[in-house]
Amino acid sequence: MKKVVITGGSGLLGPSVIEEFVNSGYEVLNVDNKLPENPICETITADLTNLGEAYDVLVGADAVVHLAAIPRAYMKPTDVTFQNNAMTTFNILEAAANLGIKKAVITSSESIYGMVFSKNGLQPQYVPVDEEHPILPEDSYGLSKVVNEQTAEMIHNRTGMQIVSLRIGNVIAPHMYKNFPGFIDKPEIRKTIVWSYIDARDAATAYRLAVEKDGLGNTVLNVAADDSSMDIKSKDLMDIIYPEVTIRKELNGYETLLSNKKLKDLLGWEQKYNWRDEVKKIN
Repeated sequence: MKKVVITGGSGLLGPSVIEEFVNSGYEVLNVDNKLPENPICETITADLTNLGEAYDVLVGADAVVHLAAIPRAYMKPTDVTFQNNAMTTFNILEAAANLGIKKAVITSSESIYGMVFSKNGLQPQYVPVDEEHPILPEDSYGLSKVVNEQTAEMIHNRTGMQIVSLRIGNVIAPHMYKNFPGFIDKPEIRKTIVWSYIDARDAATAYRLAVEKDGLGNTVLNVAADDSSMDIKSKDLMDIIYPEVTIRKELNGYETLLSNKKLKDLLGWEQKYNWRDEVKKIN
């Protein structure tokens, strides 16, 4: 049995990631600054802005999955957000590398492209937005993700550690599907995330696959569902909201505008949960 340390396992996405690894036979340690509501593995509380504590919680691990962060822009002062997110990621990767841990998965974000929290109405330069899209954040949260991906590259260059940065889309935990009927026919809503979403359980699968796959080096991957979160076809969404934005592939239905092609190609990831089925379960 391999041991995986999961940081931030007590948050929105964390419980699904922990469950995915536990159910797949891993020994899991959750590291967070708060205890989980429904624990299914050991939890230790730690301050990961302290490098020594990062070392301590990683001893004996075979891999680390780093979720811990202030999860969005403007919920805390900008400097606090940047300092926390950049330093916790640096400390986790620095400690893991020096302890000889060979694999890490860190949590980046679609906000890295700049549209999500833009104050200036930034539009995508093209869709589907893939990993080669320009990175243009206007906020300290998005900037922290840029720095984190650069930290990953630095650690990989120095040590050869495999590090996968998952650019996670809008995470939807199962209880959140009740909100979908309120926006699925309103194009203005969720336009800054190009109407994307990802079920927390499907995101969890991506984290596990990123740990299990070999030969990835240092790479970044978008994580999004195959479909948009809207009940309006994707081409119509673009015509209504972004008529001047270049569309790089034929759009025939409700396909995602945050590309997950690289995720599928490199990890063999497949979507299991879609919002239409989940909304039906609730209703």
